[in-house]
Amino acid sequence: MAETTVKKLADIVGTPVEKLLTQMKDAGLPHGDASEVVSDEQKQQLLAHLRKSHGAQDEGSGKKITLKRKSTSTIKTTGAAGKSKTVNVEVRKKRTYMKRDVLEAEEREETERLAAEEAARAAEEEKRAAEEEKRAAEEAAKRAADDEAARLKEDEARAKAEQERKAAGEKAAEEKNKRVSVPKVSATKKPAKEETPEEKAKREEAERKQREADEAKRKQEAEARKKAEEEAARRTAEEAARIAAELEQRGEQEEKKPAAEEDKDKGSSIVNAAQEASYQREERQSRRRRRKPKVAGVVHGKMKSSMNKQHGFKTPTEKKIYEVEVPDTITVTDLAQRMNVKAKSLIKSLMKMGEMVTVNQPIDQETAFLLVEEMGHKPIASKGQEELLEDHLAADLVTRDSVDSEHRAPVVTIMGHVDHGKTSLLDYIRKAKVASGEAGGITQHIGAYHVEHEKGMITFLDTPGHAAFTAMRARGAKATDIVVIVVAADDGLMPQTEEAINHAKASGAPIIIAVNKIDKEQADPDRVRNEMATKDVIPEEWGGEYQFINVSAHSGEGIDDLLDAILLQSELLELEAQASGSATGVVIESRIEKGRGTVASILVQGGELQIGDMLLAGAHFGRVRAMIDENGQPIQKAGPSIPLEVLGLNGAPEAGEQIQVVTDERKAREVAEFRQERDRELKLKRQQASKLENLFENMGSAETKTVNIVLKTDVRGSLEALTSALNDLGTDEVKVNLVSSGVGAINESDVNLAMTSEGVLLGFNVRADSKAKKTCEQEGIDLRYYSVIYELIDDVKQAMSGLLAPEKREEILGVAQVRDVFRSSKFGAVAGCMVVEGTLYRNRPIRVLRDDVVVFEGELESLRRFKDDVPEVRNGMECGIAVKSYNDVKEGDKIEVFEVKEVARFL
Repeated sequence: MAETTVKKLADIVGTPVEKLLTQMKDAGLPHGDASEVVSDEQKQQLLAHLRKSHGAQDEGSGKKITLKRKSTSTIKTTGAAGKSKTVNVEVRKKRTYMKRDVLEAEEREETERLAAEEAARAAEEEKRAAEEEKRAAEEAAKRAADDEAARLKEDEARAKAEQERKAAGEKAAEEKNKRVSVPKVSATKKPAKEETPEEKAKREEAERKQREADEAKRKQEAEARKKAEEEAARRTAEEAARIAAELEQRGEQEEKKPAAEEDKDKGSSIVNAAQEASYQREERQSRRRRRKPKVAGVVHGKMKSSMNKQHGFKTPTEKKIYEVEVPDTITVTDLAQRMNVKAKSLIKSLMKMGEMVTVNQPIDQETAFLLVEEMGHKPIASKGQEELLEDHLAADLVTRDSVDSEHRAPVVTIMGHVDHGKTSLLDYIRKAKVASGEAGGITQHIGAYHVEHEKGMITFLDTPGHAAFTAMRARGAKATDIVVIVVAADDGLMPQTEEAINHAKASGAPIIIAVNKIDKEQADPDRVRNEMATKDVIPEEWGGEYQFINVSAHSGEGIDDLLDAILLQSELLELEAQASGSATGVVIESRIEKGRGTVASILVQGGELQIGDMLLAGAHFGRVRAMIDENGQPIQKAGPSIPLEVLGLNGAPEAGEQIQVVTDERKAREVAEFRQERDRELKLKRQQASKLENLFENMGSAETKTVNIVLKTDVRGSLEALTSALNDLGTDEVKVNLVSSGVGAINESDVNLAMTSEGVLLGFNVRADSKAKKTCEQEGIDLRYYSVIYELIDDVKQAMSGLLAPEKREEILGVAQVRDVFRSSKFGAVAGCMVVEGTLYRNRPIRVLRDDVVVFEGELESLRRFKDDVPEVRNGMECGIAVKSYNDVKEGDKIEVFEVKEVARFL
């Protein structure tokens, strides 16, 4: 075995030679040079010295071991720009181990210390309780002595008074004897009555009984006081003995516990001992509080009632059920507070229902209802923010209850099929030429007019008859009192006529049928009545309830009868409205004009509208700056059933929106902004729902082509009608995508939007400004103007047809019958054929039919007539045919030559 020098040992342990020599010197070794040999015994001596020195520096290092562990890994993440990056993740773990006997010794010392402190505290409490009870007994004895002294003093006073009374009686008897001896009796003084022996005996007996009762009462109080003191001493001794026994028993049990259970129960036993001692202190204090009133009551001689000894708090006998108001959304914390329960219990119930939520997370009303019912309470749906705002808005209306209702003019809606003479009939009544000014001769807005008749005023609403304006007709029927349906006598019942009847019946308004164009030769009023009867519209002359009036908008025949029928019907309806107060009504139409801003056509239904009123119309509001009647004249105010145009709103409201005048501009702004936010959320929800519904349908299918359109119109009604009509044009292959739509002139922003989306700019009764025109010319944007709805829809339909995939149609060019089959080394099977139909072409696809069933589809490899290759072979001629990649041609087969043609499709 090789000898180990000091230098070699220093190299082995990895420490400098000088340091090692110093340590060996401290250990008492004689080495002083690096070349000296170190024996095994000297190594052990050095090691013991080093262990001892390290233990002195780090006390307790042998009792505790700390392990540290570190692990490193990498993960890949994707950033916002779509680039992936690698992130290093380092996990550090630290774990400390201690010897079990050290922990057990520390916990045992802590338990003994707590037990000693608790025993000392309990002894101190008992000592204090004994002193307090002794002090209470001394005070009670002192009070009893004071009461006894007072009673003796009272007895002495009573005896003294008795003696004085006896002396006064004796003196009165002497004076009586003197008055008997004197012949003259004094009339001013009445002699005292002498006490008889029976009365004296009764008085003495009563005094004796009173003294016995007082003595018995004093004895009873003394016995009660003595019993109370004995009971207190006994309970104190029992409590002290019980605590000592429990502490001793707990110590024995802890000594008997195994080491594994001891580690688990040490902390809980300490806590239980402390809690038990706390409960015992509270119980002793409670008993002392209950005993003190009893001793005082006995001493003072006033017995307390049993009601005063009862505790003030009573535990509820049954669970209280709350009525919990639940809004549309509510957080878990708020819901827990309303039910008077902890939020943790609600979270636990939600977890059972499969919902993982936090205390601050909102839940919907349906989930909250289920949760409230599960907790045993009664849920009540509270009003949402929209309903609260509407309630506040109704409260802000100026009341008109004190204003008497007055008769108002009827609102009459003219409905019917296109080109049946609705506007012409109204023109004759108004003595104006409105129809000639309409684009294409058809009405494309809701026109509102009021007519002064000799029998009264009538307000007319003229609705479009084109099919695209169904929504406008529905709104016209909703705002009307009477519906006049115009039917041409030469045309009869048409689709829009039937639709108008349905709208009128749905609104519940009375219907009057005006049979127009009776001046024409083809007019047949009876045919109109028969066709209307099939739709449950029975004339009065046939026993029905509908008035049929024959009129002519050209000659004026029957116009007066029609007006009389309208006024008669309005009298039956007894139409009334308040002529003053805050105005309410409905939006008929709205548009944006350059230089004037938003112009809204409205119909006042109640109250009085004045310039300067704060007007709320749907999701828009504003102060009325100007009011204009249907003739273009400015007016200052308008009452019920008056149509007019107002300026001042901050946006174009939807046709059919309710309007009302409010007094608070702040409230109007709040309601309008809330409605705008609600409409935006509903729109987003519909878009999201549409995306989710079409998600799986679009998977695996061809991409749908779209026609991008930026649409601008003059009024809201036309915009709504065109939007509905364009959306109805879509199919599974091509659809209309309205990139943007609005009311007003075409501006540069619309052009930029069309350029970005590669769409088409369409203007209906509007024009583009100079900047927009210049941008369209520079960028080559397709800009088109329309004034008739037919033309716009037809052009969009044509553009959509151009995006449709062409239809493929097969055309059979010729058929050859196989007469014989030859074998060729170059082509394989060669069929000798006779052309029986059409012409065979060399470069066309072919099919091989066997028993009129297709067995192969491909192309020709060779077409020959005799030995020459030919491009085609006509009917009735023989030829040789080699089919490419097919050698199973048999006699009797047919070879069919065809071609596929693409045919354009249209919507």
